Amino acid sequence: MSQTSTTSAETEEHSSRLAPGTLAPRVFWPAALLVVGFVLAALIFPTALNDAVAKASATVIDGLGWYYIALTFSFVVFCAWLAVSRFGNIKLGKDEEDPEFGMVSWFAMLFSAGMGIGLMFWGVAEPLNHFNSPPPGTEGTQAELANAAMGRTFLHWGVHAWAIYVVVGLAVAYAVHRRGLPVSIRWALEPLLGDRVKGWIGDVIDVLAIVGTLFGVATSLGFGVAQVGAGLDFLGVVGNSAGLQVILIIAISLIATLSVVSGVGAGIKWLSNINLGLAGFLLVFVIVVGPTLFIFRDFVEATGYYLQNFLQLSFSTLPYQGEPGADWLGGWTTYYWGWWMSWSPFVGIFIARISRGRTVREFIVGVLAVPTLLTMAWFTALGGTALWREMDGPGGLIDPENGVNNDTALFQMLEALPGGAVLAGLAIIMVVVFFVTSSDSGSFVVDMIANGGNPDPPVWSRVFWAVLEGAIAAALIGAAALTGADAGSGLAALQTMAILVAAPFTIVIVLAVVATVKALSAEHKEILRLERQVLRREIAQETAEAMSKGGYEESTFTSSSTTHDGPARRGRSRKD
Repeated sequence: MSQTSTTSAETEEHSSRLAPGTLAPRVFWPAALLVVGFVLAALIFPTALNDAVAKASATVIDGLGWYYIALTFSFVVFCAWLAVSRFGNIKLGKDEEDPEFGMVSWFAMLFSAGMGIGLMFWGVAEPLNHFNSPPPGTEGTQAELANAAMGRTFLHWGVHAWAIYVVVGLAVAYAVHRRGLPVSIRWALEPLLGDRVKGWIGDVIDVLAIVGTLFGVATSLGFGVAQVGAGLDFLGVVGNSAGLQVILIIAISLIATLSVVSGVGAGIKWLSNINLGLAGFLLVFVIVVGPTLFIFRDFVEATGYYLQNFLQLSFSTLPYQGEPGADWLGGWTTYYWGWWMSWSPFVGIFIARISRGRTVREFIVGVLAVPTLLTMAWFTALGGTALWREMDGPGGLIDPENGVNNDTALFQMLEALPGGAVLAGLAIIMVVVFFVTSSDSGSFVVDMIANGGNPDPPVWSRVFWAVLEGAIAAALIGAAALTGADAGSGLAALQTMAILVAAPFTIVIVLAVVATVKALSAEHKEILRLERQVLRREIAQETAEAMSKGGYEESTFTSSSTTHDGPARRGRSRKD
């Protein structure tokens, strides 16, 4: 059956209404002014801004933490239901269309989308943090705490995170590939909101998507420069400071700007391939020269713990732990769900772009399973090696007074392996490359939305967003320095902004769920209607042919009534 959702004429009508290829001023300028205003406020009124962000953070953590946790789990349930439902066979593209990318290439790009600065920063630090400072009320032996630490890490980086991406990505993929609409978040909600997506409601949706993406990417960039600065300090190259981090942001943002100017097929593509190659090399090297047998055993056991405690971890809100419980959630789970939601327009559009020709079921299973498994392998190799060193090796990764140094944890772990200094240098290069690819890819996606879904937005606006992303991170780190705080408080502000921006965007994600179900239901009903129509036409045609021959022929009813033996026999008796 040919694609039924939108005819080519309808597609042209949608495209002309959005006028892709031209700037969308009602989206571009409000988003730009909001972000520029925030950057200026961080530079001019750093103390007031930090106070306001801290108060907003407390409000969100205390008031919306439970909402983020419940909502994220509901996305997991929705994805599981949709994958096994009757909608799973609907293709994201024309019915006869083959997947644009082969399975291996598609999996590689999915992994690349999830493999960013965050995994470099937290690959060692997060399991160590959960081991050293578990959630309030958690008790057990060292082995039990280590196992729980890895399971909690899997929670934060596993199917929950990717379910958020699936919800947004599937809605966009269906709108773009199945219905032929421009690449913009607003059109994913058209089945629910109708023509209202062409007005101010659609503008607000796209503005939220842009601002959320910018703050989400800026959060990762802040972590990236903190780790690069710590790595250079660790190697004795230069001392780490807020000033150094701002300089690093400026330098690496310039590289990202050159990359985004070159387009998807050049700089972004090659840097992504370099990313994947370096990450694969580091992963295999750590497994081979590290505690190999321990890593494999840890992967199996941690996976078992994660699956066994999946529901409990998913609903953990620590209500009986009081303020310490709320603070812990705000620094970890609630922050992560907000971070993923603020990233969801960027990653969702990216995975939608590379998934043309996949069925709904393939899309959901592939996006949920493959990045999750590879991410679990990453944390088990790096974080597991660090835990092994703390429990059975020389230790030294957890300071008795100050705990885990997140910025240097990766380099400390690599130092104990053969060729530690070389590996530390490689890790710095990887963080820089991840920095660049996050910035240029994020800038490209943001610019597509700001230009009405244009897949090839103008160079000047790509440069604008790339510079603005770096400016956000630099402004918050610089504001922390101006107030006499360390750069880490600037990163804390970035974390808070990611959570805050995600709050209104959760409404968009929920609407995307409803719109997707409505669109898929409507198409499924249309498919059934057309199938019945074709069946009636065939029956009528065969009946007419039989009547023209003067009676009912046995062969006719054998072919057209194979499931109705009674009528067929009556027909033969009548002829006899």
